[in-house]
Amino acid sequence: MPDQPLTYTTANGAKEGTVVLSLSGPLTLANIFTFQNDLRAIKPNCLIMDLSGVPFMDSAGLGVVMNYYVSAQGSNRKFFLAGVNDRINALIQMTKVDSVLKVFPTVEAAEANA
Repeated sequence: MPDQPLTYTTANGAKEGTVVLSLSGPLTLANIFTFQNDLRAIKPNCLIMDLSGVPFMDSAGLGVVMNYYVSAQGSNRKFFLAGVNDRINALIQMTKVDSVLKVFPTVEAAEANA
């Protein structure tokens, strides 16, 4: 599973200034570098990262998420996660970043808070 490719698409969210970034595939050290570079260029008022298509994330993938969170906070932009599965949720809780990351069950729930 970790050697599968990571693909991602962006779409405008329901509210102006909101972008939904939908990921598919594992978010791991093996595939984060191109994604991380592309992510740096995405700077909407609110980014919702849809992880419903991500079966697995390692600590490097979580590092990319946290780096984006810090960048968004520094620029007064919103950043939400949506569609997090139990495995990724366990990583978020184990690393104690659940106190800073805003996680929603669906993109629609995240958009309601955008």
